[in-house]
Amino acid sequence: MSNIGVVGAGAFGSALASVLANDNHNVTLWGRDAAQMARMGETHKTPYLPNVTLPDTLKVTADLSDLNGSDAVLMVVPAQVTRTVLTSGSLADITCPILMCAKGIELTTSRSQTDILADELPNHIGGVISGPGFAQEIACGKPTALTLAITDPSLGADLQSMLSTSSLRMYLTSDVKGVQLGGALKNVYAIACGIVRGADIGESAQAALLTRGFAELKSLAAKMGAKPETLSGLSGFGDLVLSCTSMQSRNFAFGHQVGSSADFGQTKTVEGIATAMAVGALAEKYHIEMPICAAVSAVLQKKLSVKDALQQLMSRPLKREV
Repeated sequence: MSNIGVVGAGAFGSALASVLANDNHNVTLWGRDAAQMARMGETHKTPYLPNVTLPDTLKVTADLSDLNGSDAVLMVVPAQVTRTVLTSGSLADITCPILMCAKGIELTTSRSQTDILADELPNHIGGVISGPGFAQEIACGKPTALTLAITDPSLGADLQSMLSTSSLRMYLTSDVKGVQLGGALKNVYAIACGIVRGADIGESAQAALLTRGFAELKSLAAKMGAKPETLSGLSGFGDLVLSCTSMQSRNFAFGHQVGSSADFGQTKTVEGIATAMAVGALAEKYHIEMPICAAVSAVLQKKLSVKDALQQLMSRPLKREV
């Protein structure tokens, strides 16, 4: 029986903690709101996962030091606050691998989640968990396959075995960079596809946007050293398809809201917003044209209307598909 810590008591963190606790692991779930964590401990309920009862064995806490002694820690806080949580001090005493689960690029630095971990806790072993999985389905025990990325193959095999359950299957890779880029960039295209659906531009346009978005994603990722097979796998194409076609995706649902009503209000974390803006710096650095990402960023910053962004994309010079 392994000791697993989960940092972040939102929907995805609670779902991972729940499914792992149900698999007879000792799981401790951390959230920053002490009152909320106390209620969760008493009721075994969380507002982030309707109709899900959390296991009685799941330990909840608002004290990061309670994660000391873990065999693995999963970081499931929003991408833009990862650095803040890592610099809180309490995680410096943890000696086990830290697996980054947020799908986003830091807006102020264009750094990935494992880059941030290396910046703040350079002596820690880092890895990534990503792929096509909705929190509600994971928590309900519906079959889900994710990618676990870590450079040490032996440690990776141990973690793969530890974190796989009867309903959650982990596939192993050493391509940490590719897994993160696939997970982060697909959120931008999910917003774009949501806008298309919300504005009733058509299913043909949505299919074209998803496909050309995947081409953009692969171009940037290849320049940054990712493996092509990673981008064609669960954490790339698989996650892209799921996020670009379902209202369960926060990014797609947010885009739908923007497209249908031009309403930019949000009550949940939408990782693709900051990532869309951060990608511009990466595209410039690696000399890659990413017109869809640029259009999404311009719309979200209200520099372009949805109509003008569409016209701009459709009036680009004709080119070969490859």
